[in-house]
Amino acid sequence: MATIETVTGPIDEGELGRTLGHEHFRTRSEMVVAQWPHLYDENAQRERALEDARAVMEHGVKSVCVPDAMLLGRDAAFLKEISEETGLQLVVATGIYTYDELPQYFLNRPVEQMADCFVHDIEQGIQGTDVKAAFLKCAADAPGVTENVEKVHRACAQASKRTGAPIMAHSHPPTQTGLRQLEIFDEEGVEPAKIQIAHTGDTDGRNKVVLELLERGHADRMTLSQDFCSTIDWFPEDHPMRELVAEWSMTLVFEKVIPTLLEGGATEGQVATMLDENPRRWLTA
Repeated sequence: MATIETVTGPIDEGELGRTLGHEHFRTRSEMVVAQWPHLYDENAQRERALEDARAVMEHGVKSVCVPDAMLLGRDAAFLKEISEETGLQLVVATGIYTYDELPQYFLNRPVEQMADCFVHDIEQGIQGTDVKAAFLKCAADAPGVTENVEKVHRACAQASKRTGAPIMAHSHPPTQTGLRQLEIFDEEGVEPAKIQIAHTGDTDGRNKVVLELLERGHADRMTLSQDFCSTIDWFPEDHPMRELVAEWSMTLVFEKVIPTLLEGGATEGQVATMLDENPRRWLTA
């Protein structure tokens, strides 16, 4: 039986259980928090993360994949603390989340050295801890697959080939970046089963898209999650985006999405495939 790395150590794949495949327990600017820590209420952020962890566990969730990468405020020690206090198994990532910008360090070094950093997180541990990454994260959004974004994707691909770790790639459906992302991974020789193109359902009719794909027999190719952030510093409190996402929560899938899917014709078996089987199969591909 294959094993899967969590923040508290490896588990047998059978222990993964019901899994949310894409959530964040804290999202913030690493540069800002390093320079002006007084802007952040650490205790409040920790309590909110604990509250959300316990909330999903009440819905039968045993594990959550947390695709925090560089530039999203990744903090391995923080996530380990949340897991130890609640018992929720957290599966974490390495990689870089950027739509174009890269630190000078990586701009002036080849893709292979970026891949070395990702491999270190997978084989040795993240940020000086014993927490090992189980998958890789990269992103392409509205600016497209720029030169810097392609560099990150190729580094993820090379690290995947060297370690066997799967890849989660944030995509931007309106500009169809997922197609180019798949091309890059194919060029680098990554096995398709190891690739997850995230956000492919981000349309005006997410539930309709899922139901149509289920009707076409693709239950074994999808995972359900809401990409929620327990706390996020991207928008001030009076920003219009706050009102737009007022119903967004760590339990939205269970409270709103799954009931809608079931009413639309999805079966309990299909839901179980998307929440129980597919995350495990991707992580152990």
